[in-house]
Order: sequence, then C-alpha cells, then structure tokens
Amino acid sequence: VQLVESGGDSVQTGGTLTLTCSVSGFTFGGAGFDGYGIGWYRQAPGKEREGIACLSFTHGRTFYADSVKDRFTVSSDNVRNSVLLQMTNLKPEDTAIYYCAADAYPYSSCATYQIGMSHWGKGTRVIVSS
Repeated sequence: VQLVESGGDSVQTGGTLTLTCSVSGFTFGGAGFDGYGIGWYRQAPGKEREGIACLSFTHGRTFYADSVKDRFTVSSDNVRNSVLLQMTNLKPEDTAIYYCAADAYPYSSCATYQIGMSHWGKGTRVIVSS
C-alpha cells in the first residue's frame, strides 16, 4: 500500500482546507477494500505525532480526536481512490505536517489508530496564521 498526501497550504485563522490522501495498492469499493482503515495524523513543530481522524472501511465508521471533532471531516472518494480530510475553522494550533496512513485488518477497525499504522505517506504541510 502506498499513500501520497497533497493539499497542504498556508491559510488564515478561520479558513478552510481540504487535504487528499491518494491511495494505491487496493481499490476503494473493490475486492478486499473493507479490510483496510485509513488514518490521518499530524505533527506540529516540537510536538509528538497526534492521531486526529480515522476512516474504517471495515466498519464504515469515522473517528475523531477531541482536538478536531466538529471541525474536521474525513471521507472517501471512491472515484479517485482517495481519502479526504476537510478542515474548517482552522486555528494556529492546527499548524503541522499532516500524514495519512493505512493498516489492514484487524487494525482497520481504527480501535488503535492513535498508536499508529503500518503504511505511511510523506506528509503535507499546513500553516495557519493569525
């Protein structure tokens, strides 16, 4: 499984941004796709990596960290074989490098996504200025 993030940019406080995680190695909606989960993570300068959202194809559910709940939305784009992270009401503390990652069953449930996943992209930078 390979993942490539895109969409990072510089925005002002209160702005919106959508990140894309392009996935290869399995086809959304195809055979076996429900054995995967996709997580979104971020790492701010000087801070530890934080798991912020997860989409479980196994259970058809999404999960969010408290820090982004009600502001960020994760969804799948089956046409583009991608997972989107729509970010609204951005704050300076959202400034970070954002990564997507994938894991297979049983970790596809997202139950342990905040610990980490097996396959990672290289990240995309988001800067939120006040």
